[in-house]
Order: sequence, then C-alpha cells, then structure tokens
Amino acid sequence: MENQFDLTGRVAVITGGAGALGSAMTWGLARAGAAVAVLERRAEKADALAAAINVEGLRAIGIHADVTDKAALESAAAAVEAAFGVVDILVNAAGGNQPTATAQPVGTPNGRTFFDLTPDALSDVMNLNWIGTLLPSQIFGWGMAARGRGCIINISSAASLRPLTRVVGYASAKAAVNNFTQWLAVTMAHEYNPAIRVNAIAPGFFMGEQNRYLLMDAETGELTARGRQIIDHTPMARFGDPDDLVGALLWLVSDSARFVTGIVLPVDGGFSAYSGV
Repeated sequence: MENQFDLTGRVAVITGGAGALGSAMTWGLARAGAAVAVLERRAEKADALAAAINVEGLRAIGIHADVTDKAALESAAAAVEAAFGVVDILVNAAGGNQPTATAQPVGTPNGRTFFDLTPDALSDVMNLNWIGTLLPSQIFGWGMAARGRGCIINISSAASLRPLTRVVGYASAKAAVNNFTQWLAVTMAHEYNPAIRVNAIAPGFFMGEQNRYLLMDAETGELTARGRQIIDHTPMARFGDPDDLVGALLWLVSDSARFVTGIVLPVDGGFSAYSGV
C-alpha cells in the first residue's frame, strides 16, 4: 500500500504554493517524491520555499506568476517543463477573500453591509478564486489532455458547501470552483481520457494570517464570537492545521484514488456534517 502513495518521478505544480495552506501541501508533495514547481505572485516567497525544500535533498523551483494572467501562466508552464519535464499534477491552491467583498453586520461602525458591496470588489474575489482556478487548469491541463493522463486538484472551501454569513463573494466563488471541478472531471473523462482525474478539497476553518484576527482577539488571544461559533459547530472542536490537508491531497493525486474523479472532499473536522443540534 505504501507504494501507491509514492510520487517519485512525477512533476507537480501548485499555485499559491507558499501560502499558509499551500506550503504544507507543497512539502507533502515534495516529501512524497514529486518535483514541485511553486507558483506565487510574490517571487521571493516561492523562491524561499523552493530553496528550503532543495536543502533537504528534495526537488523544487519557485516561479513568479499571477493565476489570473494567461500569458504569465504560459511562461510558467514553459519554465516548469524546461526544469522538470511534463506536468503530471496540478494543485490550484491560490485564492482568498477580501474585506471589501465581505458584508458586515448592520450597525457596525464604518461597516459595509450587503447593499454596500461593489461589483469591482466581488469581481476581484471571483477572479482570484474561480478564474484563478480555470486558467491554470487550461494551461497545465492542455498537456494532460494531449498525453491522456494527469490529475488536477482544486482547493475549495467549507463556505462552498454551506452558505456562511458575511463571506458572500468568497462563498460564491468557491461554489463556482466546485461546479467547475465536476464539469471538468466529466469533460476530461468523456472528451480526452478517463485517466485524467479532477477533484477538489474543501478545507474547513484553518487559522492563517488572513483570518487570524477574525477568529482570535489580537490582544487577549481569546476566540472572537465568530471563532467560538465555529469551534462550537466543529465536532472535533479545533481549527484545522495545514498538515491536516496533506493526507487527503496525497490520496487524491496518487494511484490509490485512480477510480475517484469529480468529488469535493471536505477536510473540516465534521463541520459540514453538524446541524448545530
């Protein structure tokens, strides 16, 4: 069974690969034997992570690319192929939310209610999360279609499975990612080759720099009201650790999941299973 999770000889690309969740998945892919290309908007982050991986005797390169820029992705694809060869695995981990696309409760001082959200702010979040998943899938998935093999993993969110208060733009974008995941899984299998698999992982609540002070008070370290609500509705009673995603990722990209395509896998401590009663 151990050999089924071995990625030796495979080439993986991970967008947003130096982020809070992405870096754990990048390390997981590298330690499983894959040569990993870390795509980031900030080149220094990608380069630093790749250097740390190489110090351990593993294989990685950092590449500067914006996932909403098709030309930049095409250049990135050429760089990956020159360094490692053809791409076997694509992980679309780039994404995130913005305060300007988040609705605040009515009465919040200087708050932004649903009726104040602008098309530009919502479009920015949609572009980053959905278009930023679609474009890399086109650029790197084209080679998979030509060869008749490959694996794409999209990173969704618990917000895509059950509407959450406030994060209207982000939740809508991640719901689009889920729909796209299933659409692309069927398209690849029907029109190109059933050996090309497309799946998604939907993380629950993981504390990172982007959401830390929405979940935890900066001065006291105590949970905010929203943080407490989340823990109370998570049967495992904790936030996720980035390493909690690695096992799910390695299963989905490995031969052990060779008959799995078109699924959205929650990794959320039971959040999506609990009704609150």
